[in-house]
Amino acid sequence: MTKEKNSYVNRELSWLQFNERVLQEAKDESVPLIERLRFLGIFSNNLDEFFKVRYATVKRIDEAGKGGKSELGGVKAAELLEIITKVVIQQQSDSLDILSNIHKRLEKEGIFIINETEIDSKHHNFIKDYYIQNVSPALVTIILNDSLEIPLLKDSAAYLAVKMVLDNNEKQYALIEIPKSMDRFVVLPKKGDDNYIIILDDLIRYCMDDIFNIFNYKSVTASMIKITRDGELDFDSDLSKSFIEKISESVKHRQIGEPVRFVYDKTIDSETLKYLMSKMGIDSKDSVIPGGRYHNRRDYMGFPSLGRTDLLYDKIVPLQIKDLSLQNSIFPSLSERDYLLHTPYQTFSYVVKFLREAALDPKVKTINITIYRLAQISHVASSLINAAKNGKKVTVVIELRARFDEQANIDYAEQMQTEGVNLLFGVDGLKVHSKMCVIERKEGKKIKRYGFISTGNFNESTAKVYTDFTLFTSNPKILKDVNKVFNFFNTNYLIYRYKHIITSPHYTKSKLFSLIDNEIENVKLGKPAYIKLKLNSISSYAMVDKLYEASRAGVKIQMIVRGICCLVPGVPGMSDNIEVISIVDKFLEHTRLYVFCNSDDPKVYISSADWMTRNIEHRVEVSCPIYQEDIKEDLLNIFDICWSDNVKARIIDETQSNQYRTNDNPKVRSQFALYDYFKNKLNA
Repeated sequence: MTKEKNSYVNRELSWLQFNERVLQEAKDESVPLIERLRFLGIFSNNLDEFFKVRYATVKRIDEAGKGGKSELGGVKAAELLEIITKVVIQQQSDSLDILSNIHKRLEKEGIFIINETEIDSKHHNFIKDYYIQNVSPALVTIILNDSLEIPLLKDSAAYLAVKMVLDNNEKQYALIEIPKSMDRFVVLPKKGDDNYIIILDDLIRYCMDDIFNIFNYKSVTASMIKITRDGELDFDSDLSKSFIEKISESVKHRQIGEPVRFVYDKTIDSETLKYLMSKMGIDSKDSVIPGGRYHNRRDYMGFPSLGRTDLLYDKIVPLQIKDLSLQNSIFPSLSERDYLLHTPYQTFSYVVKFLREAALDPKVKTINITIYRLAQISHVASSLINAAKNGKKVTVVIELRARFDEQANIDYAEQMQTEGVNLLFGVDGLKVHSKMCVIERKEGKKIKRYGFISTGNFNESTAKVYTDFTLFTSNPKILKDVNKVFNFFNTNYLIYRYKHIITSPHYTKSKLFSLIDNEIENVKLGKPAYIKLKLNSISSYAMVDKLYEASRAGVKIQMIVRGICCLVPGVPGMSDNIEVISIVDKFLEHTRLYVFCNSDDPKVYISSADWMTRNIEHRVEVSCPIYQEDIKEDLLNIFDICWSDNVKARIIDETQSNQYRTNDNPKVRSQFALYDYFKNKLNA
């Protein structure tokens, strides 16, 4: 087995296998029906982002004339583009079969998704009125002309490509943009107990006569198309412009980026397809993918529930943390000990409570926090503004380059700046991806620090569906180090030393290597040795090679990796001591946890960093040690519960087949088991 061919799984292909696991959830008949539709939406949304970012990157490597073989896991860029297109076409075909199956199942539940040919008299007037009142004012319709250049189509917008055959047998083409501002699913009046829904595209098809009544045509057809554009931001070098201005202009420019994918309804007639591709300058070198009747299936994430809670997952009530009150002051409790928050099983309200109390407390003098992605309506942001209005010195390090959330962060940055918050825009050349906050509070004659370090964003919306750890602490050793990171943001020409936390880009790789080397040394000495990792992704070849080294030495390694895994486990002589599983279920697994045996005195870290080159070398990341024994025990228990999952865990191996892990042990569905774990702790 040669290293070049077999040591690594290509990053892009591994990502597509992750999205295959999402598609498995849509296919799984044990998943509630409407949730299955929403998983199809997640699958589609993931694929859009993949083409904007990863496919676009490989395409740039190919166009630059670089083989890209070393960067792409032993595959040439041109070859990889072909493989990706082939895999995606198959996945798209599978997803359409799954969607058809779900529609049939919904009909048995009295939910009918009808098209423009299935509308009866009871719905006719409602649809026509809905079109006139809501849809028509929002429509953008483009009449195409041979002598005119086609207007630039928006990134990821869905268009109906219309072909009219006129009375004189001439062809007239047009494009109708499906309005993004409207709900994609229009709920129609019920008939008896049955629910009816029409997709906005079909409602528009039904009203073609209203749109094109100035044309004398014999027939009209409409087929959907979509363009996906390169999502990379190109920055202006104009020194007179502020960073916010440059980011704003780059975000706008993204809408006219190079096309990287053209998706079309596979039933479109060849004449129309040829005409459109010619007008848009698309050829066979581009990723041209035949799809179904409907594109932008990401909208299924917002499929209406119709009050059918029986077709949804049961909602959980987020729990409180034992002995940490949401009614009383949080600081006296934190002064005594640390607390671990695990969302969404426990309530994110503790983060907001901490910041709101800090905003009002006269003893609090400063608040420093990093922001990567905020909720659309953010209580975190309003708390920070409140603190500034109360005279606190509030410094927010906001990452304006958080991919696809740039505009939202720009809007919040401008709002906070106006309200007196001191804003820092990170470090040149490094994304700020660390998740941390530290406040300074005057207690008597001394200043005491309190803070929190997290694996996830301070975002109330995603905290309901992303699993994340947040450590609340007043440990002076940890917070002194965290404060140094904020000093680095102010004076980033200085490289600080940290005694406790692990930081990127300066120390993560060397520190992790040291921790792995310690396990290798211990196993050679006959001492207990193991490594347990929970990550979103691992694609750094340096980290993969180090784990291979540990495996060859005899260190047992258990890994739970949600997404990209370039490591190949279970290969004799290379990785036979490494096992990897992936869990995809109701919530998005987002916790990052590192555990090193350390001769049965485990070293445990929670982290903002995946084991990817970008996290280790090109971002500001923080991994925080866990010193308090009961929290350390909780984290070890959490890992073991996840590791024992035999319902939603898939085996990651050389075959890349996403086989579910099955065994004769009692059934453990880790996400449900973790909720019970915290519920039992609370009631103990």
